[in-house]
Amino acid sequence: MKKTLFTGCGTAIVTPFKGDSIDWEGLDWLVEDQIQNGVDALIAAGTTGEPSTMTWEEHIAVIRRVVDKAAGRVPVVAGAGSNCTREAIEASKAVEDSGAAAVLHVTPYYNKTTQEGLIAHFHAIADSCKLPSIVYNVPSRTGMNIMPQTLKKIVQHDNIIAVKEANADVAQAMEKVLLCKDDVDFYSGSDEVIIPLMVMGFKGVISVISNVMPRETSDMTHLALQGKWDEAAAMQMRLTPFIKALFSETSPIPCKAAMAMLGMIQEDVRLPLVPMQPGNREKMAAVMRDLGLLK
Repeated sequence: MKKTLFTGCGTAIVTPFKGDSIDWEGLDWLVEDQIQNGVDALIAAGTTGEPSTMTWEEHIAVIRRVVDKAAGRVPVVAGAGSNCTREAIEASKAVEDSGAAAVLHVTPYYNKTTQEGLIAHFHAIADSCKLPSIVYNVPSRTGMNIMPQTLKKIVQHDNIIAVKEANADVAQAMEKVLLCKDDVDFYSGSDEVIIPLMVMGFKGVISVISNVMPRETSDMTHLALQGKWDEAAAMQMRLTPFIKALFSETSPIPCKAAMAMLGMIQEDVRLPLVPMQPGNREKMAAVMRDLGLLK
């Protein structure tokens, strides 16, 4: 079995903006807040960090800043995915000396590929980069789903250590675990099913909600790791309405709106993303009041 990168809660941190610029002080504060509230890993410039609206120079700078501020206290995973294999390799190489613990690679989007192409894509990246790779399956974003038998072939590569699975098909996730559990670790990429997937052997989550509620999300995953399933399930159920609200519009729009309500960061997103619609905002605020986050 390959070495486990982390267990518990990894936060796919947002990238704070001020207008059209990156809010570096806000990013520093967010990294510290996450670590002080017990998260087990940070994922920089993943989907939640809006890398698709950043230049590659900004993208790499965000990763390096998060690594520097984390200062080895938790592992930092660098989002380096692209639908262009060559570009994904170049991005991975650009962070090899940053101190990042691993790179996260999403399935190719827009141009897509075949299942055989997925194997070739992930293996080419893993062959070319010194850092270990995490494979990210998120069909709702990319239009590509890694099938179980395909994943089995992908994770045979020694440098591929984990899978972030964000597929609503829980039965297929179970099949993937059965096929690949001896070859790779699994992390949930869907906050609404963290505990159900951990029951099946997932090591934790790469989370959006933990941007807003890092302590609670971390505690929930650690209850599951300790086998305290009733308590963990109760927390999952309690957080479900808020998780639903956080995905009522394209992520991270609602997440940034919630964080702004709490005074954590500014709400700014970059086009084509736009601020949260008033009706959805008020519904989310009501849920946050029910949780005691807002008065």
